[in-house]
Amino acid sequence: MNRIDEKMRVLKDTGKKAFITYTTAGLPDMETTEKIMFAQEEAGIDVMEIGVPFSDPVADGPVIQDASYEAILNGATLEKIFELMKNVRSKGLKTPVVFMMYYNTVYHYGLEQFVKQCVACGVDGVIIPDLPYEEQSELQSYIEKTKDATILLQLISPVSKDRIPELVKDAKGFVYCISQMGVTGGTADFHKNIREYLTHVKEVSPVPVMMGFGIKTPKDIESVRDIIDGAIVGSHFIKLLRSSNYSMDVVKKYIKEFKETM
Repeated sequence: MNRIDEKMRVLKDTGKKAFITYTTAGLPDMETTEKIMFAQEEAGIDVMEIGVPFSDPVADGPVIQDASYEAILNGATLEKIFELMKNVRSKGLKTPVVFMMYYNTVYHYGLEQFVKQCVACGVDGVIIPDLPYEEQSELQSYIEKTKDATILLQLISPVSKDRIPELVKDAKGFVYCISQMGVTGGTADFHKNIREYLTHVKEVSPVPVMMGFGIKTPKDIESVRDIIDGAIVGSHFIKLLRSSNYSMDVVKKYIKEFKETM
C-alpha cells in the first residue's frame, strides 16, 4: 500500500485530522532540508510536501517564489532532490513524501524516467498544479505501472464546480483543495462559497479532502474543520523556517502544537 494511503487509513481509524507542510528542497541547502524532514517526522507530521524549485512557479506567491529562486541559485536540481530522497529513505525516514512541482521539470526530465526515479527514491506522490486533468493521461499511464508506489494527486479549485466529480472520481491518496483564488501565501480570506465548495468535494471524493493556501494556524480552519480531513501549510512554514534561522526546535514546536490543537 502507498504510504499516503496507509497514513490516511490510520488517521481515519483514529479520528484524527492530517497535517501537511510544504518545504522547498534546497532551502537554504540540501543538508538543512534533510534535517528539516527528520525534525518534522519526529514532531509527528503526517505528510511532507517537498517543493521542487522552478524558475516560474505560477501557482505560488512571493514567499515560495523567493524560496524557489534562492534554492536554484544554491544549486538545487531535480537530480539532487532525488539524491536527497534516497538519503532520507536510506536513513529510515518513513513519512509519506509528496513532490509539489511544475510540469516543465517533469517533461524535460522525461516522463517515464521521472516516474521510475520517484519509485526508486521513495517519492509517494506528485502534485503538478499547471498540468490540467485533461492532459494528465500520458504521465498517468507511466504512474499506473507503479502499482500505486507513486500516485498523482489531484488539485481542486473553487471554480472547478461541475467538473469536481470527474476530477476526483479516480483520485488516490487525498485531494488538495485550494481555499481561495490566486496564489499561495495569502491571508485566510477564503473563497466566499468555501463551505459549499468543500462539501461538494467531500461528498463525491473517494479519498480524504485537504485544504491549503492561506493557512497559518489551526484557528484559520475552524469554520471548515467539520468538513475537511486535514490542512496544508506552505508559505507560513517557509517564513517560520527563515525567521528562526532554520531552528529544528521551532519546526517541531510548531508542528506539535498545530496537530494538538487541530
